[in-house]
Amino acid sequence: MGKVVMNASVSVDGFIAAENDDPGPLFEWLVNGDVPLDGSGVLNVTQASYDHIRPYWDEIGVTIAGRHSFDITDGWDGQPPSGIDHVVVVTHRPAPEGWNPDAPFHFVRGIEAAVTKAQELAGDRTVEVAAGDVGGQVLAAGLVDEVRMDVAPVVLGSGKRYFGSVDSQHLLEDPDLVVLGSRVLHLRFPVRR
Repeated sequence: MGKVVMNASVSVDGFIAAENDDPGPLFEWLVNGDVPLDGSGVLNVTQASYDHIRPYWDEIGVTIAGRHSFDITDGWDGQPPSGIDHVVVVTHRPAPEGWNPDAPFHFVRGIEAAVTKAQELAGDRTVEVAAGDVGGQVLAAGLVDEVRMDVAPVVLGSGKRYFGSVDSQHLLEDPDLVVLGSRVLHLRFPVRR
């Protein structure tokens, strides 16, 4: 079974977006380099960021996201982002009306069910959990192996918190990876067990 990794770009004060879901300059690092990160023609990063992010993206088999993220992205038009095979959506609502049942999206209730389904689909590959409320719940349930942060040099002041509404202490190990890109600091923390 692959590891479960919580990941997102984040401000230095711990936010992944403003209250209105606008990430502002948090993704500036994804478009300010000269190395294509994917085939979109949009994402261009520095070589240091590419060397860190591309291998990580290649190991992800499934992403777990909340229904809010699914809704604000319009379900990624039925195509999982960044070449990921499947998306598991944590929700209490059914798939949207008219949703293609063959799209590689799985709608489940509850954090534990989401992680179980994602691990089943991912096999030996990594399960990525989007930061925010769902990610915080997965961390609080003790199901996250590693926390990754792409820290952008911006203070948002308020907004959607990286760890959502987690209100108890969770210890991480010292970072075992620190990569300096342009307009970003990539960090990786194993979760202390």
